[in-house]
Amino acid sequence: MTSPLARSTLRTLLAALLAGCLTAPAFAQTPSDLDVLREQIRKLDEKLKSLEASMKKKEEADTATAKKQPKINIADGRVEIQSADGANSIRLRAYVHADSRWYFGDATAANDTYILRRARVMLEGKFNDIFSYMVMPEFGGTAVALLDARVMAAFSPAFQVTAGKFKTPVGLELLQSLTVSGMIERSVVTGLVANRDLGVRFNGLLFDKRLDYTVAFVNGQPDGASSNNGADFDNHKTVVVRLFAQPFAEKKDSPFRGLGFGVSASVGDYATAAGRSAGYRSDGQQTIFSYRAATSANGRGVTYSPQGYFYRGPFGVLAEYVSSSVELVNGANARKVRNTGWNLTTSYVLTGEDVSYLGGVTPKAPFKLATKSWGAFQLAARVAVLDFDDRNFAGGAASFASSANSATKVNTYGVGLNWFLNKTVRFSANLTSNEFILAPGAAPAAGSVLTDRETALAARVQLVF
Repeated sequence: MTSPLARSTLRTLLAALLAGCLTAPAFAQTPSDLDVLREQIRKLDEKLKSLEASMKKKEEADTATAKKQPKINIADGRVEIQSADGANSIRLRAYVHADSRWYFGDATAANDTYILRRARVMLEGKFNDIFSYMVMPEFGGTAVALLDARVMAAFSPAFQVTAGKFKTPVGLELLQSLTVSGMIERSVVTGLVANRDLGVRFNGLLFDKRLDYTVAFVNGQPDGASSNNGADFDNHKTVVVRLFAQPFAEKKDSPFRGLGFGVSASVGDYATAAGRSAGYRSDGQQTIFSYRAATSANGRGVTYSPQGYFYRGPFGVLAEYVSSSVELVNGANARKVRNTGWNLTTSYVLTGEDVSYLGGVTPKAPFKLATKSWGAFQLAARVAVLDFDDRNFAGGAASFASSANSATKVNTYGVGLNWFLNKTVRFSANLTSNEFILAPGAAPAAGSVLTDRETALAARVQLVF
């Protein structure tokens, strides 16, 4: 391939040669010799022009071919193959949570242990520039499970449709990924909202992206539960509505740009033992409340949650209140119970980086011994209360829950330290304390975690890309 610089140089040499010939002494050339030389130069110039035209066509063809070739992007955040026009893509992401848990001062606590808390692979992509998809299996825990599988159509920023399995859009803390949250585990309050469900969701941004709305129709899951990807337990469906405002999100200079607040609610009918919660867990992931095996859901369930957050620079705070009510039955004992809770989580990045609800923390200077850079450090703290309805324990042997192995209230406190070595690797440690309040006259069963306050240290190594 002849470069533009080479072609220009060749033209210059030809011109110089011609000039030299024309100005040479008369005895060196005859008129006929000059005519021959001029003709040779003319032919060389024509060949050069032909060569330039040919090379231009080849460059145009190469450029057109390159535009049709797929693009491969490999970064610390993803591995992606994208069509030349950007309308189609496939992206691979994953994250792993390798944890350890240590319990103090409670002989009845779970064993100190190392666990693979999460090991998830996310396959995402889009096609026809409008439609996108996501499939996420879980390989951690005790069994392989399909957590998410959905197809989305984004007709405009104001109207998007999702079908498949996704997070139930009620809890604010639930909707935030644990890969960016300040604490290792979500608070006990998140146990009051359904986790993942099957259905269809409509959502979008209105009023110049200041209001985020969601309306979903799902099978309906009890507190803390996820769909098993099978059929619903009855014919009734659950309706979920969420409105969340970010009035200053598009104002870059506003001190309230990171403010968001809203309310969410779900309403549905639930039946059978599969329609009520399988149990609620402490910060240390021990069961602190469970219904009797004979207790079943038998009617309407309503959950609602006022919620909000504020992030500015290195500071962040998240707060939510959750109320979950459901009609239960155990033999002749039938009534509605209402369990409630609230959570307040704060965090501060000691090294000064910004923090956000969706993005978390990205170190300005990733960890490198050679440059003596240490990444980013963040402190987090949380207070939460989970209050179980006293009516759960009424009815004697026909009560919905036994006071011998279920608390009527739990107060939780926790602090955490996060070390972000880079965008991919994070080390975290949380110290939590759970205070259990029992029903009047209750005597915890032998071996129950409720016999003492739970104090636990949890540590995590996170790898995410």
